[in-house]
Amino acid sequence: MDYLYQKVSYLKGLAEGMGIEEESKEGKLLLHIIDTLEEFADVVDEVAENYEDLEEYVSYIDEDLSDVEDEIYGYDDDEDYYPYEDYDDEDYECMDFDCDCGCCDDEIIDDFDDEK
Repeated sequence: MDYLYQKVSYLKGLAEGMGIEEESKEGKLLLHIIDTLEEFADVVDEVAENYEDLEEYVSYIDEDLSDVEDEIYGYDDDEDYYPYEDYDDEDYECMDFDCDCGCCDDEIIDDFDDEK
């Protein structure tokens, strides 16, 4: 956020170098705009610091939650957990009776035709 302070400082220096005085209406306006920009830079810097603190806090919460999940569910960090890793396509029959894959059992098709 230093670049914001540098830009505001540049504008202040530019205003001083141009001899802008607060006695004129335009000078008063420009100097107040520069002061307002400086206040905005302060607020943006504060928000950025708060964001970094919040990000660090959330990271700690995430680590703690992972520890709790490991305790409750018994996961190890070394092994990957995939709840459907035992899923095998060969255990399930194709239910599309018009398919050409050859996996449909003729008995199932006959039973289906009898029910119609």
